Amino acid sequence: MTALPREIFTDEHQLYREQFRRFAEAEIAPRIEKWNREGMTDRETWCLVGEQGFLGAAAPQEYGGGGEDFLFDVVVMEEMARLRAHAMMISLHSDICMPYLTTYGTEEQKRRYLAPAISGECLLALAMTEPGTGSDLANVQTRAIRDGDAYVLNGAKTFISNGQICDLCIVVARTDPEAQPPHRGISLLLVEADTAGFQRGRNLEKLGLKGQDTSELFFEDCRVPAENLLGGEGQGFKLLMSQLQQERLTIAVGSIASCRRALDDTIAYVREREAFGQRISQFQNTQFKLAELATEVEVGQAFVDKVCAAHVRGDDMVTGASMAKWWTTDLQKRLTGECLQLHGGYGFMAEYPISTDYADAAVQPIYAGSNEIMKVIIARRLGLE
Repeated sequence: MTALPREIFTDEHQLYREQFRRFAEAEIAPRIEKWNREGMTDRETWCLVGEQGFLGAAAPQEYGGGGEDFLFDVVVMEEMARLRAHAMMISLHSDICMPYLTTYGTEEQKRRYLAPAISGECLLALAMTEPGTGSDLANVQTRAIRDGDAYVLNGAKTFISNGQICDLCIVVARTDPEAQPPHRGISLLLVEADTAGFQRGRNLEKLGLKGQDTSELFFEDCRVPAENLLGGEGQGFKLLMSQLQQERLTIAVGSIASCRRALDDTIAYVREREAFGQRISQFQNTQFKLAELATEVEVGQAFVDKVCAAHVRGDDMVTGASMAKWWTTDLQKRLTGECLQLHGGYGFMAEYPISTDYADAAVQPIYAGSNEIMKVIIARRLGLE
């Protein structure tokens, strides 16, 4: 469908979009089917993306980044969603993990990890979720106890995106088990994947996002150098909270872009498919349903753009990002279901992309904080405690 004009992007953003689109269609699109079949991306492509300057667009130039604003990364997210290249989580690497290094890393940590992360040689992951702890980050049980010049890390994480391929993992651990309230005892550690005691578990089989590796991680007497502490002992929970605004916004950006792609494909399908002697697009029910969905996509896009622009300005957008995350991901889940229905039986067939869209949408209201948690945050910001 023809999108309404968007005012947040400059000519430089649009030029960057054209460059990335050409690159992605040539180098990423042909690999998607293989990634989905094998359950993992490949390092060669990550390095190629980094070599072309499409990782860490907002990272500082002195470490190899683009030094640009967050909207350059938004461009990449939207174009990846357009290709359905969900296997390659550039947004996780560049926009969720990398800001922890750029914002809280020491000069030594930045020199050691940022440049290879920006080049695609050091892939990043963030290990928060545990088998018994989902959205309740204050209750993590993984422990990192100081022993001389190192922390001894023990525990388990699950549902970790990029877990199979990461070279560096930002691990959320409890460094002070006695701290009260409990969140004051949480710290962040930079754990290299080749550290003794670090073990990758299964590449978990999922309903959707088939090409994106999602893993169990285990730490057994894993000695992490004390200089790999990120942002100070006991500061982990505060650091997580400060970065979750952007993490949730990236989910919203990807969700509304995925909605648009699914809707465009469905509109094209109903124009071609016939039933009862006429095109499906000629039925009033089809027209009304797609008119409603198209309107919701535009409403969602306008709101996401507004929150993105405020985020780039540096405004407090905790409420806005939480609103955008739950609303767009709920829309994505509902829209893909409605679009699948309009495909009829063919929508249930794997050869039609809408079936992939439907499966991929299921996780969106769950990760980065469940949508129920988003509503709790919004309610608290409204003073409803």
